[in-house]
Amino acid sequence: MEELLALKELLHAGNIAEALLLVEELEEMSKSDKLNKIFSYGIILLLHLIKQSAENRTTRSWNLSIRNSVKQIKRTNSREKAKGTYMSEEELAATLEDAYDLALEKAAIEAFEGKYEPEELSQLVNQEEIIKNAMNLIWEREGDIARD
Repeated sequence: MEELLALKELLHAGNIAEALLLVEELEEMSKSDKLNKIFSYGIILLLHLIKQSAENRTTRSWNLSIRNSVKQIKRTNSREKAKGTYMSEEELAATLEDAYDLALEKAAIEAFEGKYEPEELSQLVNQEEIIKNAMNLIWEREGDIARD
């Protein structure tokens, strides 16, 4: 809120150059917030896809969490006015790859009642397939999708 008040003052003072710098800073803050949200929902999405793959089963709760995470990622990534996205498909895939290790750590705590360490759990799943599945869900493509 402080930034908006400062922007208003700069505009009233006719200081367009500094006002534009502040606008750029506000844009960067907004984009950073969106990217952090996508990363966080990516961890949740991958966590449940890892558990599904490792345990070869699913639950209604996992499915709901997967659907919610996909919806929130799509919603956050959407640029309504510009009719585009904040992250390209390649950037989103890179973000999911970055989030994978944290998701695996969380999955190791939850899957099989926590009996596997992350390294051991990683041997039971295929990282590439899980990320591919997540991308298919987010971009609404057919393929190996979350089970109902």
